[in-house]
Amino acid sequence: MSHPDPDQHDPLGSSLHLLRLEGTFYSRGELTAPWSISVPRDNGLLNFLVVTSGRCWLVVDGEPPLLMERSSLALIPHGTPHRVCSDPDLPAVPLADIPVDRVSDRLEVMRHGGGGEVTRTMYGCVRFDHVAAQHLLRHLPPVIRIHSWEDGADSWLQSTLQFIADEATGMRPGGETILTRLADVLVIQALRAWLASTNAETGWLAALRDPQIGRALSIIHADPGAPVSLVALARAVGMSRSAFAARFAALVGQPPMAYAAQWRLTTARARIAQTSDPLAVIAAEAGYRSEPAFCRAFKRHFGVPPGRLRNRPDSASVLFGVAGPALL
Repeated sequence: MSHPDPDQHDPLGSSLHLLRLEGTFYSRGELTAPWSISVPRDNGLLNFLVVTSGRCWLVVDGEPPLLMERSSLALIPHGTPHRVCSDPDLPAVPLADIPVDRVSDRLEVMRHGGGGEVTRTMYGCVRFDHVAAQHLLRHLPPVIRIHSWEDGADSWLQSTLQFIADEATGMRPGGETILTRLADVLVIQALRAWLASTNAETGWLAALRDPQIGRALSIIHADPGAPVSLVALARAVGMSRSAFAARFAALVGQPPMAYAAQWRLTTARARIAQTSDPLAVIAAEAGYRSEPAFCRAFKRHFGVPPGRLRNRPDSASVLFGVAGPALL
């Protein structure tokens, strides 16, 4: 069995490389005390908040309130309902009830509040377009907070938060493009910073950090349609078949061949939903000998035939609705 040569030394990094943002939308907030905004549940989205000047509170359902000061960043990975406010005790205004000014398809400006102390924010919602994100996001906590000056964030993250703060304040020509692109990168960088600080002992993240199992996962992720076998994977990582199978199942939670089959089908499902490529082409590149065999496996795994995904609305409409969301 011949495989591409994914990074043997950083399987977690190579998996992060697969994360690509889809459907990103950002809002620049100019908020004056007193103010409080409630954001409803939106499954499948990752929300994030950057405070570019002033301070505010972030209250995520089920979590203690977090004070967010200038250059603080928070990720809300699971679309959990939350409030952003000048005081946690204030009654909140629903997000949908606050008017905004649309700057472009990806950026809006919200001005809201009682006229007192000013807080400026950059807020966004993103969806990831790769199967790796589904595994990663389910392992994240309800909220991740990073303060670039207090939490030991590396200099790259500090400078990016500073750059966003400066750009959001000035909004010079081209600022919208700079802000949205920096925010895309910032989300990935924030995930990297959190992953570097966590010490998971089991599960997908721990498996990626394991020298042998991480290498096997990189092989599977790099080319989902390539022929793969238990013997070949074990040989590639220098383990016996039985020891490899046992460690893989203990860390990942399922046998290697089941994981490889699931990864192959889920990757194919994403491609079906996001492209107009013929099913026969997708089936062949997913490693199936025929389109009918692929369709049978797909329906067995997901409960619906692959063609059903082709009848769904455009992904941007599903994500945001026709007019797009109102954000902070």
